[in-house]
Formats: sequence, structure tokens, C-alpha cells
Amino acid sequence: MDIAAVCSSSDTLSRHTIMKQIITTGFALIAFVYASVAADFNTARIDELTGLKGKMNEKEGVYKVTFPRNDVKVVVDGWTMPPFMGLGTWAAFIKGTHTEAMVMGDTVLFEDEVNSAMSAALDNGLSVTALHNHFFFDHPKVYFMHIEGEGAVDKLAGAVKKVYDAAKQIRAANSQPKDSFGAARLPEKSSITAAPLNEIFGAQGESKDGMVKFTFGRPATMHGVKIGNDMGVNTWAAFAGGDDNAVVDGDFAVTEDELQPVLKALLKEKINIVAIHQHMTHEEPRIMFFHYWGRGTAKDLAQAVKGGFVVGGLLSVSSPLP
Repeated sequence: MDIAAVCSSSDTLSRHTIMKQIITTGFALIAFVYASVAADFNTARIDELTGLKGKMNEKEGVYKVTFPRNDVKVVVDGWTMPPFMGLGTWAAFIKGTHTEAMVMGDTVLFEDEVNSAMSAALDNGLSVTALHNHFFFDHPKVYFMHIEGEGAVDKLAGAVKKVYDAAKQIRAANSQPKDSFGAARLPEKSSITAAPLNEIFGAQGESKDGMVKFTFGRPATMHGVKIGNDMGVNTWAAFAGGDDNAVVDGDFAVTEDELQPVLKALLKEKINIVAIHQHMTHEEPRIMFFHYWGRGTAKDLAQAVKGGFVVGGLLSVSSPLP
């Protein structure tokens, strides 16, 4: 008998046995950790506060509530879309590191629901991190609003419910989404007086055909290259219509820390937020862009936009606002 071969075979079996035991123990430990996380959540309370029946993912330690947007028929490219194909609202809760819990979610909304739901989120301590579409040729237009937050489970679940309720209130008043903001019709020919707006912004706006536009750049770097206003890192506001019946639309370039206070400031002044997203990758600092649309007098709209600069602390990084 080859004793060396036997010993070698025995050593191999021993190593395999030890590795199997380590892996088994590791899986057991992971399962225990996730089970402990699940046990920390009062999932019944989440159900109670959101009005939904959630499901626990024991492996990830996540408790998730969902519901389909089946109250309005959505047609995409001529096809009636089942909610299963991507029209589901959800909020997921997980144990936090510095707080009791963290929540993340995606909320399916129609155009006339967005700003009410966003205000409900922000007013109740949640952050709104993205607003965008997922489809082309959808009728009515569908938007997806991403939320996140940290804190006590009760507070987070209650805030999520208020977001959902805000959208439900809009649909209760009108079962079909609106196709306009409902403001007075704008004049076909614009005649915005630039001087008062120049004074508000402390800058000379660009004028064309009775419209006025202001653009303010901010510094950033990407791939080691300095970029700014002309490379697209800018906040702008364009005004059209008349002095007493105007529209403003534009884009804010903000850091992650600036995003929430500036959103709140504009929503408070009845400026509609229509998109939140990124334009770049690997930029420093990370820049978020959000697009807006507002109606009112030109001066009031300009003050509202400037208020976003003030609240977000953008005056120190943008030029040339005083």
C-alpha cells in the first residue's frame, strides 16, 4: 500500500470537510444576521401605516410594500400595458446604520400628480432623488419619482403613505389625468421686459423675439478636465409670454446636498418640477440637474428662481448673481 498516497488523499478529504463546514457556518451566520434584522422591524406597523401588505425578503433583510397603478389605463405604443410590465409603485425598508431604518422607493405618477406627491415627500422628511420617464409614446404620460429617507420606521412609513395619498387625492378629484397645468393661455408673441429681470438676477439676460434668458455656470471637473458654463454645467431660466402672464422654464445644476432644499424652495413658490436626473458621469463634485416650469408674472417667477439660488447656497459658486 502506498502510505504517502493514502495520507495525501486523507489530507484532501480533511481540507474539503473543513471548507464545507466553514461555508455552511458562513451561510448560517448570514441567515442569522438577516433574521435578526427582520426581527427588528415591526412589519405589522409598516402595513398599518402604509395601508398595504408587505413581504419580507429574509435573505436581504428588506420589507417591501408594493401596489400596481391599475386605476388608470396606460397605453404604450398602441398597446394597453398591464401594471406587471412596469407600472408598480413600491417602498422598501431596511435596517439603518445610524438610524432605525432606511427606505427607498419608486412611485408611479401621472403628470398632474407629480408636484403634489413630491411636496408630500419633502414636507414629511423624505428626499426625492430622481424624476423621469420609462417609456416612449405612453398615454397618458407616466413618470417615476424615486424617494429615500432615514429615521424611525413609523415616521418613514407614515411619510410614504402621505406621498401615496397625495396622488390618490388628485385622482379622486378627476379620474383621468389632466393634459395641461390649467393656466391662462400664453400670448402667441412674447413681450417680456428685460430690465426688471436683469435687476433681480444682477445680470444682463440674453433677449430674442420678446423672450429673455439667463444662464449661470458653476465650476466642476470631469476626467481631470475643468468644465463649466459652456460645457453644460449651468443653471438657466428662460422667460416668455407677457410681463403679467409669463412662463419660465429652465434647469438647475446642484450638488447632492443642495438638491432637496432647492426643490423645496421652488415648490413653495408653485414652480413645477418636471425632471430630476444626471447629465454626466465621473464629474466632481457630482452634479444633479432638475428641470422646472412655472407660470405667473415675470417678476414673481424671477424672484422664485433666484430664491432657489439663495436657499441652496448657490450664490457663492455661480456667477454673476449678487
